[in-house]
Amino acid sequence: MKIILLTFLLIFPIFGFGQIPTEVPIAVKNIVTKAGKNKGEIEKVIAYFHKTGDRQKIRAVYFLIANMDAHYSEDYYWEDKNGKKIPFNELDYTDFNQAISAFKRLKAVHPDLRPHPVTNPDIKTIKADFLIQNINQSFQQWQSSANYKNIPFNDFCEYMLPYRVSVEPLQNWRSRYNKDFSWVATKNKSEGLASSLSYISADFRSWFTNSYSIDNRKEPLPRLGALQLLQRKKGPCEDIADLVAFTLRSQGIPAAINYIPYWATSSSGHFMNTAFDGKMHAVSFDVAGTPAVNNVLAREPSKVLRLTYSKQPETIAGKEKINNIPPGFMRSSTYLDVTKQFWGTEDLTCKLFAVARQPKYSFVCVFNELGWKPTWWGNINQNLVTYKNMPKGAVYLPAYYINGKITPAGYPVVQGYNHKAILEPNMSHKRMVIIKEKQNYLLFRPNKRYRLFYWQNAWKLLGERLTAINTHELIFNDVPENALFLLAPEYSKGKERPFIVMNDGEIKWF
Repeated sequence: MKIILLTFLLIFPIFGFGQIPTEVPIAVKNIVTKAGKNKGEIEKVIAYFHKTGDRQKIRAVYFLIANMDAHYSEDYYWEDKNGKKIPFNELDYTDFNQAISAFKRLKAVHPDLRPHPVTNPDIKTIKADFLIQNINQSFQQWQSSANYKNIPFNDFCEYMLPYRVSVEPLQNWRSRYNKDFSWVATKNKSEGLASSLSYISADFRSWFTNSYSIDNRKEPLPRLGALQLLQRKKGPCEDIADLVAFTLRSQGIPAAINYIPYWATSSSGHFMNTAFDGKMHAVSFDVAGTPAVNNVLAREPSKVLRLTYSKQPETIAGKEKINNIPPGFMRSSTYLDVTKQFWGTEDLTCKLFAVARQPKYSFVCVFNELGWKPTWWGNINQNLVTYKNMPKGAVYLPAYYINGKITPAGYPVVQGYNHKAILEPNMSHKRMVIIKEKQNYLLFRPNKRYRLFYWQNAWKLLGERLTAINTHELIFNDVPENALFLLAPEYSKGKERPFIVMNDGEIKWF
């Protein structure tokens, strides 16, 4: 009997005898073990919900814990020149202006204050009370929502239950959002989802400032916490997308964040949202867009990814070691590729350069802010690779990621809407190229130097021209055919776009 009891306690060390109707999943046990000193907090959550006997909540707990090791907060604290932590919390003040004034007084006492960035893994830092409260409130909000109480349980877990939406600092947000935005649930019940989303857009635009390009956050804080969003009332599109997700989920409306890592024909990237109706039909929503509801993308994306809480086994991070994946979103496993829902796509097959030790995967890049940015991946098979569901209307560069560096793995490829072209420069056939001004796109400044490059495993200089007051076109001779080009002025701000020259001399920009 002692041996049997000891075995039982080793399997279920966190529960009293007879409290377990079914065995705790191995994935959950693994997270409890990985939590180290914080395992007691996670154990308390499991024990609490097993004691209630609510099978759905127990399944929800398992869902959250089994995927918790994929989540973390990026935050910071203030320290003085000696590395001593100086306490300050902006949420201790009634509004952001008061917080700023208080911080100025603090800095007068500690003039050498500096931010110290920290990464807090959820499994190491999450508290039992916080998680229990979030689970109970999410269920209450779900079950009191007339339009959504019958949605599939898995959809509830993915798009309503989670206690976080990105890498924001964890804050107790559900009660505040549920109270402040209760009108959203009322609108949704009486007028439907699309109409209520339009109201949300108008309301948010009236008090929340989109700070993209006008106010760069200097703190090492990529995302504001849920309560900081309400306190500061400003942020770029990623903060706006978080704000929308918090708001909708607090009202029992399933919602997700969609992420465009890079525009394929412009600079930077974008964040927006998807909300779901009572039948889990997706409705795209972008507070920064016009119109906000069912807004069509204005340009070609590199990819559109739907962020999830659960780990997705089909991501490359679910298949390959992290060190063999370029830094960035592909090192995460919590996203779904939903590009086809937003743009016309086609699989892109490319022939690769042979290398001595060819890796298992190749990465495809788009040109963004004067650099090739890896945006997707594909399995290599005999020097061929296929990248799935790539947007049409863009130029791509196949690449290897070897020894921590992105290197070209093939020639650039244009995947047009009706054709495909492999851009291998033809040095035996050259031509004259005339680059003309294009309204709202390319206007020549007088007395400035413009350099023309072509791509052959690197940008190679073809020549440069000096503009005059009345220059409206630039002429370059001995330009190779079938190449990818880049025109860069001496005052470049990194927003120049590559282009090709068609047979008739027309320039096609990407």
